[in-house]
Amino acid sequence: MLYNFIAIEGNIGAGKTSLATKMAEEFNARLILEQFEDNAFLPKFYKDPSKYAFPLELTFLAERYQQLKDKLTNRDLFNPFTLSDYYIYKSEIFAKKTLPPDEFALYSRLFHIINSTLPKPDLLVYLYVEVPRLKKNITMRGRDYEQNIEHDYLDRIQSGYFDFIKQQQDLRILILDINQLDFVHNNTDYKKIVDLIMKEYPIGIHRVIVK
Repeated sequence: MLYNFIAIEGNIGAGKTSLATKMAEEFNARLILEQFEDNAFLPKFYKDPSKYAFPLELTFLAERYQQLKDKLTNRDLFNPFTLSDYYIYKSEIFAKKTLPPDEFALYSRLFHIINSTLPKPDLLVYLYVEVPRLKKNITMRGRDYEQNIEHDYLDRIQSGYFDFIKQQQDLRILILDINQLDFVHNNTDYKKIVDLIMKEYPIGIHRVIVK
């Protein structure tokens, strides 16, 4: 196995969990899934973002840190390959787009203290999906509290991810444009994605439009 730890990222509705789950089953990998549905502030945030953004982001950070610390600092010698459907840096990416500057400054200080104790992924995969298709995916999966997510919010999150990616100097990052694929229902599309992920990449940013 080329990589011991792969993190799959993307905007809301991009298919992160679906891809990580399918790959974990195929490769018998340890699977780390974000427990976002347990966050009591999430439905409240979508109804009143300005009031609930800070407790939402702090709760997510605490939960993500605890989960990754528990999973990644205790390696399984018999199953060393780990797949995650998020990277801890999503905490700062989302917080930067949802918090006012003074609250974000405090949040960012806490984030960098916490992040310094966690291992980085050997490969970060970003699933790029255009916002209209994200909205369609969100509608199809039917979570009530997500149905009123605005186009502008998804645009801001997407731009936040790209701002983060452009600043990275020491990560292997694979950006996969999957707008023409349906890897959930089409196994050929799924195999195309897996073949690209399982290639060897040097440190840096690699972009592929998958057809």
